[in-house]
Amino acid sequence: MSEEKQPQSDSRQRLDKWLFFARMAKSRSIAQRRIAAGDVRVNDQKIVQASHTVKAGDRVVLTAGARSRLLVVKAAGARRGPYEEARQLYDDVTPAVQEQPLPSTSGHASREAGTGRPTKKQRRVLDELRSDGDWWSE
Repeated sequence: MSEEKQPQSDSRQRLDKWLFFARMAKSRSIAQRRIAAGDVRVNDQKIVQASHTVKAGDRVVLTAGARSRLLVVKAAGARRGPYEEARQLYDDVTPAVQEQPLPSTSGHASREAGTGRPTKKQRRVLDELRSDGDWWSE
């Protein structure tokens, strides 16, 4: 008659566990490293301890390089389930990023005709000039 204890939506949960259950980290140890590195903020405060607790309504900011995600905690997780189940733990309120056009490479990678390595035809002409009419040895 052992009943598995399910966390309530208003209960608190360790930040590293929540990140793992919400599928924001592949493992709890990775979540702990990201927290210790300062890549996670909760309610605009830098968090460095994985044992920090989060509850429904907390705003979690995850930073990875130039990208960042803003999540609002909806509930504590019970397990690391499929994406659909994990998606119910948070609201993603990350502002949409405008697409920045990629820099044009046409000016950087182009070269004038006749510069660089010779073509096959040009190599044949050069080989003919060098081998035919051994004029320098006469």
